[in-house]
Amino acid sequence: MSKRRSQILDEMGLGPRWRLRVPPPAGGPAVALGDAPSSAAASAAAPAPAPAPTPTPAPTPTPTPTPTPTPAPTPATATAPTTATTITTTTAPVTTTGADRIAGVMRMDWPLLAETVAGCTVCGLARSRNCTVFGVGDRRASWLLVGEGPGAEEDARGEPFVGQSGRLLDNMLAAMGMKRGEDVFIANIVKCRPPDNRVPTAAEVASCEPYLHRQIELVRPKVIIALGKTAAVTLLGKEQSIASMRGKVFRYRDTPLIVTYHPAYLLRSLAEKAKAWEDLCFARARVREWAAGEDAGIVQS
Repeated sequence: MSKRRSQILDEMGLGPRWRLRVPPPAGGPAVALGDAPSSAAASAAAPAPAPAPTPTPAPTPTPTPTPTPTPAPTPATATAPTTATTITTTTAPVTTTGADRIAGVMRMDWPLLAETVAGCTVCGLARSRNCTVFGVGDRRASWLLVGEGPGAEEDARGEPFVGQSGRLLDNMLAAMGMKRGEDVFIANIVKCRPPDNRVPTAAEVASCEPYLHRQIELVRPKVIIALGKTAAVTLLGKEQSIASMRGKVFRYRDTPLIVTYHPAYLLRSLAEKAKAWEDLCFARARVREWAAGEDAGIVQS
């Protein structure tokens, strides 16, 4: 710097001046900033300094994720177990004595009547049966034999009187010159077996009664033989003992009716077989009299 310039700076109050020492070039003395040659000369004389290396940034540390605390499980609220709900469509039960049902049965022909009996579920006997026992024999028979209900063998085979009592009945008919299926029709008060061969209840009898009434109308027999007390009381509508009803002719609607013992009872009471034979002979004699136009003294029931 010239002396004149230094003086001017001092007069302006800008002194004293500090001089910055510039590192000497390789092999040369240090040069004060104020004594440095002009920038053009310095640029020509000294090589350009090497660029400072670009600092490599320190890697940013990856923050360790803070584990999210797992919430404690909420205790299950006790609830009542869910039960599947079955919606049942309820229909009105079939009335066993309903006038419409009875009227419908009384209009049926043989095929429809047999089909209806086979599918009947009117009373509780339908739940325990194996087969319905419709009846068997000549559908235009002169003799209609009516028992109480099916037993175990009848329930298995679907035909009335096929067990021991049935074999006894067949023997009694044979002794009269008759046989099952020829001018004889055999049926029961109820068409399903009562459990343990018990006597059918009044409701069970009422359920099956229209079927038997229709069978009687279709057969149009000359005589009905009621085999046992259940058959006799049901058809006559009155409570009496077998002993008091034997040897008489009653009327079921327009058909003569004669009462005798049930073959199952005869198997337990062998001494009564002779009485049952008398009853069948009595019935045969009455049928012959009616055929000849004679009045056999029918008791009005």
